[in-house]
Amino acid sequence: MNIRTRLVAGSLSGLAVLAVAATSPARAADAAHTSRLARVAAAEPVVQTGTLSADAALKIADAAMKEAVKQKQRVSVVIVDRSGATRLVLKGDGAGPQTEESARRKAFTAVSFGRTTAELGKGLTGGGPSIADIPGTLFLGGGVPVASGGAPVAGIGVGGAPSGDIDESIAQAGLKAVAGQLR
Repeated sequence: MNIRTRLVAGSLSGLAVLAVAATSPARAADAAHTSRLARVAAAEPVVQTGTLSADAALKIADAAMKEAVKQKQRVSVVIVDRSGATRLVLKGDGAGPQTEESARRKAFTAVSFGRTTAELGKGLTGGGPSIADIPGTLFLGGGVPVASGGAPVAGIGVGGAPSGDIDESIAQAGLKAVAGQLR
């Protein structure tokens, strides 16, 4: 960002604070806080975020697949990073063609919202627009977020078992394999 852009952005932020300050003291404080956050964010051109290592992703997928075999389930396991990009796909022997996409969408949903897909699915009601309308999401059980430092860093998705509860138990077994290593 060049100096002219910074000056314009800073001036606009200041005008926004003044405009809101004229309406109420509480709004002025909120606007000032938002303005400070914008300046801090602008000062930091690189933001560091946590990423699940390839080794941890492999451990998760291996543990999940071992649990699937133990439960006699033919599933796919997909792990996505914080941005939803696929990091790992492991399609089990005999898993159906739909299982990979199902698992990917469950993993994406879990990392996007930081909650299990089964938990999120319980909150869907009514016929109007909802979070279920967001492209790429799937609110069936089997998606589990992976968190580090209180923030989601990855999502685990399992698809292919006859119920979401079984898919989720398999994903949870995968998470358990690295749970002690997450900070």
